[in-house]
Amino acid sequence: MEKSLVIEPIRGLSAVRIRELWEYRELFYFLIWRDVKVRYKQTLLGVGWAITRPVVSMIVFTFVFNRLAGFSSAGVPYALFTLTGILAWNFFSEGLSGASQSLLANTNLISKVYFPRLIIPAAAVLRGLIDFGIAFVIYLGFMIYYSFPLSWNMLLFPVAVVWGIVVALGVGFWFSAIGVKYRDIAHALPFVVQLFFWITPVGYSSKEIPAKWEAIYWLNPMTGVIESFRHSLLGTGHVPADLVAISILLSMAIFVTGVVNFRRMEKEFADVI
Repeated sequence: MEKSLVIEPIRGLSAVRIRELWEYRELFYFLIWRDVKVRYKQTLLGVGWAITRPVVSMIVFTFVFNRLAGFSSAGVPYALFTLTGILAWNFFSEGLSGASQSLLANTNLISKVYFPRLIIPAAAVLRGLIDFGIAFVIYLGFMIYYSFPLSWNMLLFPVAVVWGIVVALGVGFWFSAIGVKYRDIAHALPFVVQLFFWITPVGYSSKEIPAKWEAIYWLNPMTGVIESFRHSLLGTGHVPADLVAISILLSMAIFVTGVVNFRRMEKEFADVI
């Protein structure tokens, strides 16, 4: 009696072939470098935009939130306080915007050549680390200007950065996959990002939120990311242990479900695009 071979689709996290992603690492590096060159091609300031945007935002936020609205900055210079939030938020928002359209921008590549599709939105998000690194150098300059002391909390900064990357990748995987099938995402996303900006503590502390709304407010994973940035760099972030734990678990859930959903929808990309 002959035995039959049953082939079933790989489900869950096992569908993410880590070794395969590593084998295509050169393509991953190429996509990041290509996107960076395209981003600043034929611009007057070039990578100077990575400095101009956060600094101008810092000036505007200082005037609006500190001078007009009267928000406090927990005893640190407000410009430094808000710049910390801007660094984290810019990385997230620009990574999300790039990831959401990354698959559609690489239609020819997807329809003609096989490679792990996860590479495309991941490259769109992680290219932001270059801008982030440049802006962070300027941030250190502001710390020197304000004579802000260094502390052991800064050892936690890499952890905060990784947390921000996990959130950006997770949300980016969700929107990039859905955006292939539903083109409305391109129109709705700027509005969604703008809405979440105002309910994220970029220019103010999460301490400003009434206690009865605090738990709900922390369901926004970028709240934890930004407050962890401030805690590690400035020692002033509002980081209640219970809410931080919930935020981290939620961030991991967004990342894992984003990957699983992306792999589930991946088989339709070539046909839909």
